[in-house]
Amino acid sequence: MRQFIYSSISTNSIADFATKIRDMCESKSEIQFLPKVADDPTQRKADISTAKREIDWEPRVSVDEGLKRTIQYFQGEVEAAGEIVPTGPDASKPKGGD
Repeated sequence: MRQFIYSSISTNSIADFATKIRDMCESKSEIQFLPKVADDPTQRKADISTAKREIDWEPRVSVDEGLKRTIQYFQGEVEAAGEIVPTGPDASKPKGGD
């Protein structure tokens, strides 16, 4: 089985995505920047040309639509479970806020 790493043509920073998601959620949360892990690459630029060529694949959903669907999914998960517990190094639940 062959794996493909894909992304949209545009390149966005993590800060851009965090801001966009916060705005789409109508949140007033502060975006926190945590230390990166040792093997985290400083820049990622995925290329979908191999997937297009070998399996005739290309994105059918825009970044904004994908984020909207993802937000809706997690809102449903929170409603069903009551909460989502953050994981990972230095992860913590938000204090107060919205």
